[in-house]
Amino acid sequence: MLNIFTLANGRLFQEEIESLEELSRFQPIWVDLESPTIEEKRWIKQYYGLSIPDDAMSEDIEESARFYEEDNGELHIRSDFLIADDDAPRQVRVAFILNQHNAELKSRGVLFSIHDEDVPVFRLLRMRARRAPGLIEDAKEVLLKLFDADAEYSADTLEGIYDELEKAGTLVLSGDVTDAMAGEVLGAIARQEDMNGRIRRNMMDTRRAVSFMMRSKMLNAEQFEDARQLLRDIDSLDSHTAFLFDKINFLMDATVGFININQNKIIKIFSVASVALLPPTLIASIYGMNFQHMPELAQSWGYPYALVLMVASALVPMWYFRRRGWLK
Repeated sequence: MLNIFTLANGRLFQEEIESLEELSRFQPIWVDLESPTIEEKRWIKQYYGLSIPDDAMSEDIEESARFYEEDNGELHIRSDFLIADDDAPRQVRVAFILNQHNAELKSRGVLFSIHDEDVPVFRLLRMRARRAPGLIEDAKEVLLKLFDADAEYSADTLEGIYDELEKAGTLVLSGDVTDAMAGEVLGAIARQEDMNGRIRRNMMDTRRAVSFMMRSKMLNAEQFEDARQLLRDIDSLDSHTAFLFDKINFLMDATVGFININQNKIIKIFSVASVALLPPTLIASIYGMNFQHMPELAQSWGYPYALVLMVASALVPMWYFRRRGWLK
């Protein structure tokens, strides 16, 4: 899918392109290619003179080669954007290409973005740019606002993680934690830990991209200050992810502790039962001896006497344990 975005009266307008001829009708500041076909890449090369690298969205590309500037003035940025899906959270690699200086090409001043699937941050920026006039001024502003929206999206996701951890904490700290409940809580905590780690990685990637934009001197004074504020926001998000990691570790330790308590209760019951059965076992062992002179063996009441003695020797320890509170 090939979408172009034009700027009119301070607002961003979207048009879906279905042929090469339609490109000549618009003067966009942003061209977005989602899972572009070979034909769409050919349109971009033919009209704008821009060749999209085959490895533009590759996950295996060297980290050091994700941010660079070509000799022809093209700025290349490859950055990851978070998709906080409950079932399959993931990062989507997006390649940005911006020609700033080469006036011979129609791509000058146009931001090109290439990605394999729709990104929530892109939808968020499109919605804001349609509703808020003056939000976008040029292609560099689009790129900076995308990273800003990415930070906000991560912040909203962190709030969702905190809410889920609050629910898990309420269950754990209620005190009545069964093994089944503990298993569910541990699963929920593990999912939030994974999401928190993804957000931290995403913010690290965004920080690197924004820092590269600042070092490349592509931003004007106002945009440069916005980028500095964005880096401060990212630092605050890093602190919050660290706090959530501590909370996750606490809840995991507490949950595992309750599991151990439940296991100890079971072991304690078996231990008490073993101790209570030791006296009857001793009595049965004594009367199981094959000595000739054992007075009770010759009496009619010997057998019931031995049974009563074994039952009494088992009940007395149980009564003592219950009195001491060891069976609770």
